[in-house]
Amino acid sequence: MSLEEFVVEIDDVYKEYTLGKVIIHALQGVSFKIKREEYVSIMGPSGSGKSTIFNAIGGLDTVTSGEIYIDQVDIAELDAYELAWLRNRKIGYIFQTFNLLLAFSAQENIEIPMVFAGVPREDRKKKSKEILKMVGLEDRAKNKPGQLSGGQQQRVAIARALANDPAIILADEPTANLDLATGLEIIGLLKRLNEEQGTTIVSATHDLKMISISDRIIWIRDGKVDRIEDRADIQVDAMT
Repeated sequence: MSLEEFVVEIDDVYKEYTLGKVIIHALQGVSFKIKREEYVSIMGPSGSGKSTIFNAIGGLDTVTSGEIYIDQVDIAELDAYELAWLRNRKIGYIFQTFNLLLAFSAQENIEIPMVFAGVPREDRKKKSKEILKMVGLEDRAKNKPGQLSGGQQQRVAIARALANDPAIILADEPTANLDLATGLEIIGLLKRLNEEQGTTIVSATHDLKMISISDRIIWIRDGKVDRIEDRADIQVDAMT
């Protein structure tokens, strides 16, 4: 497999925190690669290191040692401006708390990443409408987050993540604040984007329903990769 086929590469990553005189070993020698257009779920119990890995991949936190490549770029070599550029153009974020700006409409929330990317106004308007249609919210373009259900807000968050055609979408517990039926809708939408748009998706999640739509599952325990499994090797239908 050529280097270009990997969109995420993590090599021997360690992350330590110091709390007083105590050193917390959040990540201990984590290594894995994610292929372009793959759907990967990072799973494990609370405190296992899932969120730490998520933040490291997204450039939201630095690691103590090891290397992380996003679309062949070593993020440790980037200065603050270059890292901001990479996060804006190469990575789309979906947070469990949605993180929408309450004073802005659904369409305006989607346009914000494009504003920072320097996309002209008319192009932003056109593309945001297209993405809203893609996630089934074309009739909610002018609604503010407070006028939308939880599932609709998460759809807006997904649409915003797609704004700059990122190489990867990072989804942090994307179904955590949703009821079962709405959570299944969001899972289905993410899988459709993965299959139809070729979007690489990495989800940090507790939700076992994610297993059924993932190509691979990376199980994390005590800051280490416990095992990596292909979906076909897991004999469970977590969608039921």
